[in-house]
Amino acid sequence: MASINEFLPFRRPERDSVSSSVYTTETFLGGDIISMINEFEAENQRAYSFFAEAPYIKPDAIFDVTRIYDADTFPQKVNLGQGTYRDENGDPWILPSVRMAKEKVKKCGHEYLPIAGLKEFRDGAVDLIFHDMEISKERGKILMKREKKIASCQSISGTGSLLLAGLVFRHISQAPRSVYITDPTWSNHRLLFETMGFTVKSIPYFKNSAFDFFTFISALVAADEGSIVILHTCAHNPTGCDPTRDQWMEIASIIKQRRLFPIFDSAYLGFNSGSVDEDKWPIRYFTQEMGMEAAVCLSFAKNMGLYGERIGLVAFVVRDPGLAVNVQSVLENCQRATVSGPPAHGARIASEVLNDPVIREQWGRDLLIMSGRIRAMRARLYFCLLEMETPGDWSCLVEQTGMFGYTGLNAAQVQYLADEYHVYMAETGRISIAGLNEGNVEYFARTVDCAVRYVNSDEDRNNLDALAERW
Repeated sequence: MASINEFLPFRRPERDSVSSSVYTTETFLGGDIISMINEFEAENQRAYSFFAEAPYIKPDAIFDVTRIYDADTFPQKVNLGQGTYRDENGDPWILPSVRMAKEKVKKCGHEYLPIAGLKEFRDGAVDLIFHDMEISKERGKILMKREKKIASCQSISGTGSLLLAGLVFRHISQAPRSVYITDPTWSNHRLLFETMGFTVKSIPYFKNSAFDFFTFISALVAADEGSIVILHTCAHNPTGCDPTRDQWMEIASIIKQRRLFPIFDSAYLGFNSGSVDEDKWPIRYFTQEMGMEAAVCLSFAKNMGLYGERIGLVAFVVRDPGLAVNVQSVLENCQRATVSGPPAHGARIASEVLNDPVIREQWGRDLLIMSGRIRAMRARLYFCLLEMETPGDWSCLVEQTGMFGYTGLNAAQVQYLADEYHVYMAETGRISIAGLNEGNVEYFARTVDCAVRYVNSDEDRNNLDALAERW
């Protein structure tokens, strides 16, 4: 860095004929003053930062629950926060179908995939959604024709598929500016679409421990024409409350009339009924029976247990093949601009599961095991609370479906369970039913019983004597 001496204008003085000494800046300003100026400049350089105004953003609530749980050394701790499947021993479960698939991809290399992803995986995922398991030859021809109206791209799991869906609309001149999400919904929905510049609006979805159908459709009728609406295909996160088929049919009719564009967030296919065919019914009804355009955002994190592999797909169903070609080009452009290309290893595993008939059949059995154990834990928790005569109506636990249960516990009760009993969940009271097993379900039920009886607010938490007596 240049010295301050270079920037102070002064006339070089004559040399002293006697001493021949050279005068410096210090001669005019004094050494102490120059030292102070240089020190000030150095401090100024140290203090300056491009990030001086960067805000602090709180950690993601669900991931923070897992972080706190991992740091807890209590032996009987329970994690019901993150939505990951666990077996009866509380351990991660590698699906037998996935083990079989991994054996087949051992010799694959590490080359780049195409921008749109592994074609075999994309074809298998599209087939999973838009084909019947048993169809007539004529029906098959119709479906194959329809596939030409589908644009698809492998994505970074479900989050990446939603991102790509939103970015496609940002490239369209007449793109909608508003996105409607359910209230409550997955926390990342709002963050994702607001980050992309959309106006995000909430539609009431849940009331009295059930899907609030009439309020929901009333809000849809009043929605801005041409907007996007995010629909949970099945296993609504966080409530576990899904529309009936009759309700889905009415929802589809309103969306078509209001010219809304449906995006199906499909992260839990197979976790409701144990059958992907059963759980994908709303998508099939909208696109095939109603002939509507739509986007389907798939994740194979949950239903294949490929959490860290980040395997997903976005598929757009459009009106004609020419439009599908254009949408495909936009999709690939968005992919290139964000991640360039998707990961290969998980896509190869998922492709084998989807396309190998033997492995596909095993995957069907795996889904039945996971969904069956989750339903069994719902019932077990319900009967534990019933036996203890825990205040409230807990039938919602067995009426809800999918991985999550919406308990109705408030923030003070949730915090109490974490502080006193090392039980961790989302502050909304949402629990991952998959985190329960025979070894912890009674313990959890007893803690819930205490929280419901004695903690309605933070002020109630000082009633430790009554709590201890109850315990």
